[in-house]
Amino acid sequence: MLRSVNELRGLSIHATDDEIGRVDEFFFDDQHWSIRYMVVNTGSWMLPATVLISPRSIRVVDWDGRRVEVNLTRQQVQVAPSTEADRPVSRQMEHAHAAYYGYDPYWNGPGLWGGMGYPYAIGGVSGYIPAGMTPTERELDVERDLPKADTHLRSTREVIGYHIRASDGTIGHVNDFVMDDATWAVRYLVVGTHNWWPGKQVLVAPAWIKAVSWADRTVDVDLSRETIKAGPEYDPLRLNRSYEELLYTHYQRSTYWDDAPTKR
Repeated sequence: MLRSVNELRGLSIHATDDEIGRVDEFFFDDQHWSIRYMVVNTGSWMLPATVLISPRSIRVVDWDGRRVEVNLTRQQVQVAPSTEADRPVSRQMEHAHAAYYGYDPYWNGPGLWGGMGYPYAIGGVSGYIPAGMTPTERELDVERDLPKADTHLRSTREVIGYHIRASDGTIGHVNDFVMDDATWAVRYLVVGTHNWWPGKQVLVAPAWIKAVSWADRTVDVDLSRETIKAGPEYDPLRLNRSYEELLYTHYQRSTYWDDAPTKR
């Protein structure tokens, strides 16, 4: 099911022995457009005040009850390797995070989540290491050469407000993200067009993006303004497969669900 990222802020995160805190924002991978971490505000019970929790650790999600149960204890979270959300997260820090919690790094393997298309086994236990999923020598060499902060992780909160530019002019700003609650992939950017097309919102899929300038806070899409204006308006209450089919038909693009589910 597709869900608004803004609406997921405030989800309560529960360890096996008590509540950890509430989701403040998310970090997504700007290469594969998938949410990799929940940024959890722990309140006053531990330092640092915010910690990163991977979807790999999820045991049960009650979306309607806005509650996420993770396969962790509060003590595990408290003594975990430091991955504070207020500074760039390096690949080395991600390695330490994954090794400590005992799950397969998402970048090892052909799937969106290492060897799988999902962060946790459907109907199984999250946080386990699939057999044989160890980094290759080539992957390790590439990671050693990466700059310390170059993991392509971006904050959803930071990207909200970026300018969206069509092939022939600006169309609006990023208002929200829409994620797939099975794969945790970012399926759409929600674009507010109020400065150009008052009161309307439209969806743009990451596959339609030509370029992103993180320094200039701009996103360029491979669509014209008129094509976007003639397209289906975004309505959160009717965000279903029928609407998506209408959207992709209008833009004459191939759908993401036609791809193998384990692909990035």
